[in-house]
Amino acid sequence: MGAQYVDLVLLEQSLAETGGMNRPFPDRVDDIAHKTAGSVLFDVRVDGDPGIQRIAAIGYGADGVVAIVMDGHGTLVSVPVDGRSDALIAELSAWWTLPMAEQIKVSHVEAATKLLADLGLPVSNAPDIGHGVSGITA
Repeated sequence: MGAQYVDLVLLEQSLAETGGMNRPFPDRVDDIAHKTAGSVLFDVRVDGDPGIQRIAAIGYGADGVVAIVMDGHGTLVSVPVDGRSDALIAELSAWWTLPMAEQIKVSHVEAATKLLADLGLPVSNAPDIGHGVSGITA
C-alpha cells in the first residue's frame, strides 16, 4: 500500500463497529501508517482552535507526506502535503521527537499554524501571523 490508500483506511475505520466510541487519534494514525506502509512523523494537539483538534503527518519516503487532521467534531480527513511544506513538516517532526522536558521549552505554534494554512485548512485565533492556533501540545 502507500499514501494513495490513506482515504481507504479512514473509510474502513469509519465503518468499523466501535460501540459508538472513536478510537484515540494516535491509535488511528498509527493504524493508518501501519496499513499503508508509512511512518508517523509527528502527532500534535492543536489547542485553542475550535475547528481543529489535532494534526499528524505520515511519511512515505519518495512518495511524500500525508497530513491527518481531526476537526472539532472528531472527524478525520487526509490532506496530501506538497513540497513547499517540507520545512514545516521537518520542524514539527524534530519537535515531536524531543523529550517532553525539551518540548515544553520550545513552541511550535507558528510552524503548525503555517502548515495548517499551507494545507488550506480554516484556522482561527492566530497570534501575529493572521491564521492559526493558540497552542500545541503533544
